[in-house]
Amino acid sequence: MATAPSSSADARVIDGRAVAAGVTAQVAAETVGRKPGAGIAPGLAVVLVGEARGSQVYVGAKGRKAAELGFHSIQKTLPADTGQARLLDVVAGLNEDPSIHGILVQLPLPRHLDKTPVIEAIRPEKDVDGLHPVNAGLLLAGLPGMVPCTPAGCMILIRHALGPDLAGKRAVVIGRSVLVGKPMASLLVNADCTVTVAHSRTRDLAATVRAAEIVVAAVGRAEMVRGDWIAPGATVIDVGMIRLPAPERGEGKTRLVGDVAYDEVAKVAGAITPVPGGVGPMTIAMLMANTLVAACRSIGRDAPSFG
Repeated sequence: MATAPSSSADARVIDGRAVAAGVTAQVAAETVGRKPGAGIAPGLAVVLVGEARGSQVYVGAKGRKAAELGFHSIQKTLPADTGQARLLDVVAGLNEDPSIHGILVQLPLPRHLDKTPVIEAIRPEKDVDGLHPVNAGLLLAGLPGMVPCTPAGCMILIRHALGPDLAGKRAVVIGRSVLVGKPMASLLVNADCTVTVAHSRTRDLAATVRAAEIVVAAVGRAEMVRGDWIAPGATVIDVGMIRLPAPERGEGKTRLVGDVAYDEVAKVAGAITPVPGGVGPMTIAMLMANTLVAACRSIGRDAPSFG
């Protein structure tokens, strides 16, 4: 089990590391059992622009996991001053590479680059981040496409806590980003939940959240969701990952927290994801799952389902 932050919590901790390990084990088994074609392994290309430490860590973790699963994995690292045209040329080349089934451009990009045309340049069938407008539309319509990795992982964690049938559950998603909030709401609607999307302009946000049986916090504000916001027994999924100074641990040290005040909320909730060890591992696991799905679809094979 993942080690949760210390507290006297009664809530059941949803172990994201363990659930992610189950997903990647299925990916590994499906990769061996379903080889998308003779001698072809699922191919993942990750494009990194610049040398931001956080992005390097994420890209490295993705590459290691892909190699561990037997994928064909490549990384394209471009200088921080790369221009828009050069980045689009790299994406175009990967679109034409038959050994690459999934393309991920690591965000955020340097400020001088516009992410929108880059995302739109990725072929929808290779868009394993699920951010292309075509994939966003398919998700909204409840049709098969590429689902963004973090919301897809959150859905598996929710079902891990509550079971496969979520019909009729009242859900609140705090945050309306195209990366998490909006696709998360679509997934919950497609699962027959009654969904409210809350945000910075929601009136009486605490009361809105308190009405929910499922709460997904994805706002990027450290420990914003307090214990008195949560209905007793609710399932709480914390997408936030924020580093705060932790001088008590030594000079220059930090601690990682989420959008949820864990110690308070865990005393009220029925189930909760910790930070770290909750949603984070699921994001990489679902990237691997999406790449396998893209590989299968590229040769007309039935794709596996996850969660």
